[in-house]
Amino acid sequence: MRDVKCKHKLFTFKKMKELFRHHHLFQILSRFEMQKKPLDAFLSQYFRANKSVGAKDRKFIAETVYDLIRWRGSLDHLAKKPLSWETRFAAYQTFSSTSFMEDLSAPLHVRVSFPKILFEHIRISYGEEEAKKIALTSNTPAPTTIRINPLKTTREELFEKWKKSFDVSLCPTSPLGIRFHKKINFFILPEFKQGLFEIQDEGSQLVAALVDARPGDQVLDFCAGAGGKSLAFAHKMQKQGQIYLHDIRPWILQTAKKRMKRASIQNAQLLFSEKLLPSLHGTMDWLLLDVPCSGTGTLRRNPDMKWKFTNEFLSSLIEEQRAIFAKALPFLKKGGRIVYATCSILPEENQNQVEYFSQTFGLEVEKPSLAWLPHKGGMDGFFGAILKQNKKRAESGDQYPPL
Repeated sequence: MRDVKCKHKLFTFKKMKELFRHHHLFQILSRFEMQKKPLDAFLSQYFRANKSVGAKDRKFIAETVYDLIRWRGSLDHLAKKPLSWETRFAAYQTFSSTSFMEDLSAPLHVRVSFPKILFEHIRISYGEEEAKKIALTSNTPAPTTIRINPLKTTREELFEKWKKSFDVSLCPTSPLGIRFHKKINFFILPEFKQGLFEIQDEGSQLVAALVDARPGDQVLDFCAGAGGKSLAFAHKMQKQGQIYLHDIRPWILQTAKKRMKRASIQNAQLLFSEKLLPSLHGTMDWLLLDVPCSGTGTLRRNPDMKWKFTNEFLSSLIEEQRAIFAKALPFLKKGGRIVYATCSILPEENQNQVEYFSQTFGLEVEKPSLAWLPHKGGMDGFFGAILKQNKKRAESGDQYPPL
């Protein structure tokens, strides 16, 4: 009789836990659709507001939310109608992406769970087989990568210490990167609090490395955000010269300020006011333009972005990127360099834009551009190009007039 009671209690406990998880799962999915924050930011906010959701429940809920949004296109095809997150979740519980790929009755973009418009852009640029590979890779979890801070430590030192406790490997391309094969809470590590590393994808590290700033240089990170790329190249300047961080969102520069302090970067100046910009015209050795983009190289981290993609959205981004470039260019001094970067894989935002900038402003690409597609288990998709004045423009001695 005791065994029966124990089994009944265990069954009841499991059922209650399942109901608890499903309640929060559907709350998150329904609320997320009614607001505009990125998925990761929304999840963080939700869990902070719902302290009763423990670590194991958070892990299950977050992973399931990401999966449901990644595979929404396929699940919509398979789920009972009318569609809801409950019917999608029911289909998800028996869903096999491998088996569904063999169902030729469904269009390819549905089988890889991508909106038709975005899939067509990728197919036209890279061919059908590569587009399929990109889409399927984008539906997998993103890798977790950190970049060590050379001002405070070495990659070898941290790797030797961490490999005793964590499942880690050295990044194959970035000399500063270490990949974690299991997620951990980085923010409680003493090494994080000491500023020995930052979380940053390997591709993003490589783009930041294009800024080859030297001691004494003047650098303007014009779309700095939280300062991730400035943090990645600052060590090259050996605390000499100046890094200026600008962004139209003052609140995000406050985050950059905290990160700079933790990393012991003392030659960074945050431009909270547009009024400080005019004095910098014609003085920059390096100009970093990590512009707003479609994020098509980072859809593993932001799967909701693909469902918001439209041709109108892409056209508006292209115009915004050109406007930012034109506004930032006058800060460059004669002989200076511009790094134009996106986390997009679309030529319309990358190679085509570089060609436009070159023809419009008398520039040339200094060396072959870097372009990565998202790799399964590896880095995100990124693009980066270094531009400088072409010979004709440089010989004319003309400055770019401020807008």
